[in-house]
Amino acid sequence: MKIHKEGYKILVVVAITLAIVNAIVFWLIPGWLTLSYITTGILFLLVLQFFRSPWREIMMPDDNLVYAPADGKIVAIEEVKEDEYFEDKRIQVSIFMSPTNVHVNRNPIGGTVNYFRYHPGKYLVAWHPKSSTENERTTIVIGNGDTEILLRQIAGAVAKRIVNYLNVGEEVEQGAEMGFIKFGSRVDLFLPLNAKIEIKLNQKVKGNRTVIAKTQ
Repeated sequence: MKIHKEGYKILVVVAITLAIVNAIVFWLIPGWLTLSYITTGILFLLVLQFFRSPWREIMMPDDNLVYAPADGKIVAIEEVKEDEYFEDKRIQVSIFMSPTNVHVNRNPIGGTVNYFRYHPGKYLVAWHPKSSTENERTTIVIGNGDTEILLRQIAGAVAKRIVNYLNVGEEVEQGAEMGFIKFGSRVDLFLPLNAKIEIKLNQKVKGNRTVIAKTQ
């Protein structure tokens, strides 16, 4: 299993902390050492799985298809007014990432990064109605000449570290890694009104595997 680079430092800190806990148990209450080993081992594995990074290359890239940028569950499909960049109506598709999901975020289409902005903010739970406008988040717009797709990485009550690797003007490939949200949360997609939505509410999706919409 490949471990994402965003997890290296955290995993080292967790391993050292748990080793210290086991050492304290060994010296103070040795009769609990087996239980301590089991408990700390489970805790380490739980943190380890947060940072798994499976290989997910798109076999046949097609920018008329919008692939899921993250693993998770579809929690919203609705027409909304997008005020930050488009300033018009779009179809919003929201993907909730639980702590057990893969947390790597990927480009839903290929093209040019036309917009990027980081917004500091609160840490409301990801399903809170105001989380998309008040939580810490990043906004990215990728355009391929025919269409533009806006993505929003949103932090939550647990996820308090958003990472994004894109820069304005950069050419990106569909399916390539664009960021990471530590310990889950939510990714929103804003699509043209004429996009043909290919998923349903409450459906589970996988990054680079599930087609969210067709744009043409």
